[in-house]
Amino acid sequence: MSDFLELCELRQSCRKFADKSVEHEKLVKCVEAARLAPSACNSEPWSFVVVETPEIVSKVAKTGQPNGMNQYLSGAKAFIIVLEEHAVLMQPLRGMLDSQYFAKGDLGAATEHICLEAESLGLGSLIVGVYDRPALRELFDIPAEKQFGALIAIGYSEDAPRKKQRKSLDEIVKYY
Repeated sequence: MSDFLELCELRQSCRKFADKSVEHEKLVKCVEAARLAPSACNSEPWSFVVVETPEIVSKVAKTGQPNGMNQYLSGAKAFIIVLEEHAVLMQPLRGMLDSQYFAKGDLGAATEHICLEAESLGLGSLIVGVYDRPALRELFDIPAEKQFGALIAIGYSEDAPRKKQRKSLDEIVKYY
């Protein structure tokens, strides 16, 4: 896929995953894409947990299904957890800003790199909004001081492409 805007147009939140395993190599490529995302002062304030073992994938899916919500997560064949690590800013900024000042934006960039790479590899993805962080901490022995950046469900999509409904440029942009 050579046209970036076309890739952005195609990428959507997958809510119907096919019953087909995701190749390990494709998951590695998704994390490699995240590793290459920009970060403030090149601090790379992230680490990743790739979940592809079916029994553990099932447990992770359950963390995103409170009160019967998000049943489609049971169809995901993999998950990538994005964790926030300590950022090291360059010296002039260290005295002015908290070390994690830019981390949330950096994690957002890494998360979207995962989703766009997944799309380019023919995979569907979904950034999960509600999930049981304490259960994930326990499942993967994640220390309490680490913050979650994202939980991303991945698999082959059976969703039909949807036309994106977005505000027009005129509604959201001012040019000077």
